[in-house]
Amino acid sequence: MNFGQVFQVLIKGFKEQGIDFALIGGFALQAVGLTRTTQDVDFLILKKDTEKVKNIMNKQGYGLMHQSEDVLNFINKDSDLGRVDFLLAHRKYALSMLNRAEEKALLDDRFKVKVLKVEDLIGLKVQSTSNDPSRLHQDMADIRVLIKNNLSALDTELLREYFSLFDREEELDSLLKEIKNAK
Repeated sequence: MNFGQVFQVLIKGFKEQGIDFALIGGFALQAVGLTRTTQDVDFLILKKDTEKVKNIMNKQGYGLMHQSEDVLNFINKDSDLGRVDFLLAHRKYALSMLNRAEEKALLDDRFKVKVLKVEDLIGLKVQSTSNDPSRLHQDMADIRVLIKNNLSALDTELLREYFSLFDREEELDSLLKEIKNAK
């Protein structure tokens, strides 16, 4: 997948259409200092922009693989353009995440893109591991590194809120204690 090419065509289209978006997923992790291989690009967009995004993706040759109330998944036959997934913000937490996202430079400063804050990336990982236990080991390893690398700047109350949504506060307490004791 040619991430530069994907960003070039999609970001231009998003900006032309006035679509508010932020990077999430593996590429967002790289933007906040956690290197992780990824096979796709993931964005958070407002649900109201679904049709605009579908039109942009269609014009770029992407086929819609799946659509639900919460996600859009596209794939392009051109392997350079690969797979692109969208999380649709329409609930309180996702809307707040999009509002808090901060612009970061990507791909050797070729692109400036809003990226979710570390706490919000962790929140999405807490949700993903709660919804899909097969992701638990990798996502919890990512969460541990994100907390360790950003501990002094983290909004731990926001983290606690995310963990409490899934009745996992004890897990957060254990992680925080482990990381603080390791220093």
